[in-house]
Amino acid sequence: MTITQPKAILLIRNPIAGRRRRGLVDAVVRQVQTQGWTVDLVDTEAVGDARRLAETCDAARYAVIAVAGGDGTINEVVNGLAHRADAPALAIVPLGTANVLAHELGLSFKAAAIARTMVAGRALLVRPGEACNGGAPRCFSLMAGAGFDAKVVAGVSAPLKRRFGRGAYVWRSMIETRRYRPVRYAVEIDGVRHEAASVIVTRGRLYAGPYVVAPLATLSDPLLHVCLFERWGRSQTLRFGFALLTGRLPRAGGYRVIAGREVKVSVLSDAGEPGTQPVQIDGDDALTLPISINVASGAVRLLQPA
Repeated sequence: MTITQPKAILLIRNPIAGRRRRGLVDAVVRQVQTQGWTVDLVDTEAVGDARRLAETCDAARYAVIAVAGGDGTINEVVNGLAHRADAPALAIVPLGTANVLAHELGLSFKAAAIARTMVAGRALLVRPGEACNGGAPRCFSLMAGAGFDAKVVAGVSAPLKRRFGRGAYVWRSMIETRRYRPVRYAVEIDGVRHEAASVIVTRGRLYAGPYVVAPLATLSDPLLHVCLFERWGRSQTLRFGFALLTGRLPRAGGYRVIAGREVKVSVLSDAGEPGTQPVQIDGDDALTLPISINVASGAVRLLQPA
């Protein structure tokens, strides 16, 4: 008896993301359909829709869940799939501002190549990171950050991001640099405490698109790579930013990356900027400190080019 695999794809689209690349989704759908696959396209209408669709999709019908959106929409789907034993494979149609996960997987931004990956890609088993500040844990496919980058993300509203894209983050970075106030974070990695001015806990190599922050990180390896920005000050923030954009951050003084399995981040001193300190997850303002981070027990099958 031959068991036939379903040849259907559930395509979850964020209609707000990537307005300038709207034709890419239609082109990908046409390419996939010419190869004999069925595509059911569903648009999200509110935050949480993508997660709900991923949690409840019929795995007997769909061999693949595809996401047309940015890293935030992908994050929702990852949270919906991470603890499903029968979860379909996950494919990406990159429409976001940074598309970090697409870069991490080596995905093309052309319709024909995206379609090939969707129907015949190689599945990479990935255990997401998981962050918790007392409530329900939240998975991240890429990173969680506290400090400068989290404040930038928290200051970019959805309408601003839709209108200006990457430029909204550049503008907000300038504001945060000008209003810099020193905050010291305690970062505990597998029981050993460190201090930092900013911290990014990542599962991958890249940040903000194609920029390298953790050269030894790989999505298939169930480790967290903790990026510590150890020097304080406005000039140091500018120096770290320039080093990131020019590919020299991993070698910059006052910056180091430590691999671990359990991470705790809290505020050590915020005398210069009292109040709640934000945490960004996969590029969205998500939690507040203190947080605990580990690698999730569940896994997601991410499709990458064969």
